[in-house]
Amino acid sequence: MSTTTPTAPAAPPGAPKTSLFHPTVARLTYRALLGRRRALILFVLPALLVVLSVAVRVLAGADDSTAGGILGGFALGTMVPLIGVIAGTGAIGPEIDDGSVVYLLSKPVSRSTIIFTKLGVAIGVTVAFSALPVLLAGFLLNGNSQQMAVGYAVAAAVASVAYSALFLLFGTITRHAVVFGLVYALVWEALVGNLIPGAKTLSVQQWALAVGQKAAAEGAITSDVQMPLAIGLLVAVTAAATWYAARRLKALTLAGEE
Repeated sequence: MSTTTPTAPAAPPGAPKTSLFHPTVARLTYRALLGRRRALILFVLPALLVVLSVAVRVLAGADDSTAGGILGGFALGTMVPLIGVIAGTGAIGPEIDDGSVVYLLSKPVSRSTIIFTKLGVAIGVTVAFSALPVLLAGFLLNGNSQQMAVGYAVAAAVASVAYSALFLLFGTITRHAVVFGLVYALVWEALVGNLIPGAKTLSVQQWALAVGQKAAAEGAITSDVQMPLAIGLLVAVTAAATWYAARRLKALTLAGEE
């Protein structure tokens, strides 16, 4: 006597897929980020860092203090957050602004999947255009003396994750995401976060430096935030921003939806 094993009921046609990554959404997002004028800025900033590093090495020679100033001040303090703004807001903001997001939302893909996929793309682009150039610049400046190139590259990669999540959130809550992102990157991170002691605790840059200093020689990289607190804040901000971005996207309704 044969028996049959019950199978789970098939998902109804048009039901949203629940995986965390969707290849088609990822491909469209990559094209949006690297196929528009914003891609020029993505290439210009790292190129400027590399050219600056070569010029400094040729004119002044290898110097740890100068290397730290360029990698910590220009690269991590300005370039990385700006690239985060371009990639994070560009991953979804333009689609919401021009209304083309409705075509994506009408597909059988869960909105959480859309957010996770776009965040993954934004992180990948930000790391590629920030952490890798920082690593190269560090070797050009002082030959990775005191493991500074590696330490700052790690800090740039860590910061890329938090910036991508934060600026992706901006793209879902306001049509002026780039403006808000630039204010945060250039005013809070580059100015307030570096000058006011209390504000440094709320700076992604300082959290990333706390992680990066563990990859460098002792004293080569410093941070005003302790490592455990820095990791906790990085995780909390990234998770909270991603969760709320997904919530905001779910709040968008299409014509005909209840």
